[in-house]
Amino acid sequence: MTKLFKQLPTHIAIIMDGNGRWATKRGMPRNYGHREGVKAIERTIEACLKYNIKYCTFFAFSTENWKRSKEEIDGIFELLREYISKNDNIFIEKQVKLRHIGEIEPFPDDLKACLVDIEKKTEDFDKLTITFALNYGGRNEIVRAINKLLQNGNKSIDEQVFLSQLDTKGLPEPDFVIRTSGEQRVSNFMLYQMAYSEFYFPKICWPSFNEKHFVKSLREFEKRKRRYGGV
Repeated sequence: MTKLFKQLPTHIAIIMDGNGRWATKRGMPRNYGHREGVKAIERTIEACLKYNIKYCTFFAFSTENWKRSKEEIDGIFELLREYISKNDNIFIEKQVKLRHIGEIEPFPDDLKACLVDIEKKTEDFDKLTITFALNYGGRNEIVRAINKLLQNGNKSIDEQVFLSQLDTKGLPEPDFVIRTSGEQRVSNFMLYQMAYSEFYFPKICWPSFNEKHFVKSLREFEKRKRRYGGV
């Protein structure tokens, strides 16, 4: 499949925006939009495997999402439980590594156990790495990294030392960021890591995102000339 494209991103980061608006427009509760959004995640993972994308990170729950209603938050947690349980064997069969970034300590104990279990089961796979950003915020991540460096007694640091303390340690920086629903902002997502990312803002809401939209996104990335400050 890679021969279809002149260049492909190594790491796609996705801000899955528009679930609630998509549902409201259809006269349905917001959590219905989140449930349909999970199906879009499944379609996207299949597309990543098909088009040989090695890393994909989904912004699933931000540090700011705690401001939402308890009903909506509980619904998101339940969907995450269902998703891991449903796809446990599929991840193993397709050799997909699952990991998370962010602070999951405030999450329910059973959900934390599910996450730890699937990460352990898939830690040796390298066909595709899927990362879920959970209770994640870019500013929070940077502050936590600085505090770890201070606790370690570091007097001076360089970029590599700093990167080693971020949640994304071991992941390449995202070269392509997709935010659905037409909004054009990063919303506190991977602030340090996006220094040289290419951005794409399709107007479609996340629950409607499918392989056709995925390929269109890859075509957009294919057009980009990545100079990194050069000419």
